[in-house]
Amino acid sequence: MTHSKGFRRKTRSLMKGSKRAKGLSQILTEYHINDKVVITIDPSQVKGMPHRRFQGKVGTVEEVGSRSLLINVPIGKKMKRVTARLEHVKQLITTPQQ
Repeated sequence: MTHSKGFRRKTRSLMKGSKRAKGLSQILTEYHINDKVVITIDPSQVKGMPHRRFQGKVGTVEEVGSRSLLINVPIGKKMKRVTARLEHVKQLITTPQQ
């Protein structure tokens, strides 16, 4: 039998669903250009899901659409452009420096 080479291969623990629902507040958050966001994949929403290599990465918002964001993510020396729906993105909360 040949190995599976699908989009979600080897993601059993990475995309394990959380025990409670995320709610609407994450989707209703307004994002602006140059905001810092964290890519957190929601396994229950397959549409607009970024690739698993971007799970947990921090990027900056380049473009805001009605249902999705275009995010610049640094991977090594390169900048990758990731399109993700709002369900898979969470705003980075920074604490002020003292």
